[in-house]
Amino acid sequence: MLNFAIQTARDAGAILLDRLGRALQVSNKGDIDLVTESDLASEKLIIDRIKSHYPRHAILAEESGETAGVELISGTSDWKWIIDPLDGTTNYAHGYPCFCVSIALENAGVIEVAAIYDPTRDEMFAAERGQGATLNGRRMRVSPVDELNSAMLCTGFPYNVRERPNFERDFARFTMAAQAVRRDGSAAIDLAYVACGRFDGFWEDGLKPWDVAAGILLITEAGGRVTDFNGNALDIYTAKVLASNGLVHEPMMQVLVSS
Repeated sequence: MLNFAIQTARDAGAILLDRLGRALQVSNKGDIDLVTESDLASEKLIIDRIKSHYPRHAILAEESGETAGVELISGTSDWKWIIDPLDGTTNYAHGYPCFCVSIALENAGVIEVAAIYDPTRDEMFAAERGQGATLNGRRMRVSPVDELNSAMLCTGFPYNVRERPNFERDFARFTMAAQAVRRDGSAAIDLAYVACGRFDGFWEDGLKPWDVAAGILLITEAGGRVTDFNGNALDIYTAKVLASNGLVHEPMMQVLVSS
């Protein structure tokens, strides 16, 4: 299944790369939340591929929502593909080359397989539960940074940032406490970068399952830690995500929960 996820992500990424920079049909799902024809084309390829190879599996996709798959005698399948056909749509629509395809496979609530593909850099981040995580086939690990003031962190700006007064507070505090804070506009890439040691920590409020499902397996398999803001085990269906190399996790959590 991992090889299937990797190849499917590569093929979907090729669609995105081929259309990058062209005049695209862009529409709004909300006030500032975009969807492009490339999102839809990428998602169609992924869903068609899953239905062809795993017709009994359920699918949760950003643009199409949730499908139950083919019902089994004992009920619906415990296997669910969670996909984001284009994470970083706003970047993509502006020709900014920071976006990716994210594919994860969940079984009975546990993420088993993950693939995040950045077609502009031809970087494939992949993991299978219990088997470690890789970048282009080579084992990857989180960073060894153990002090928050030496850490490079990343975050994202939620679409409803104006309705989240804590965001400005947390961003300001991390800017003062860490060595650097970055905002790239693709949560999946941010999480992949934590997994491979480019970032030391990540936090964001307002994420969806398809934003984080693949990335959290990459990080845990690479030796990192992922929780909610209070240090509880992460449920991908909740909005608040704190991810790190593990060494700066507690200091980051203290920033987020302090009054």
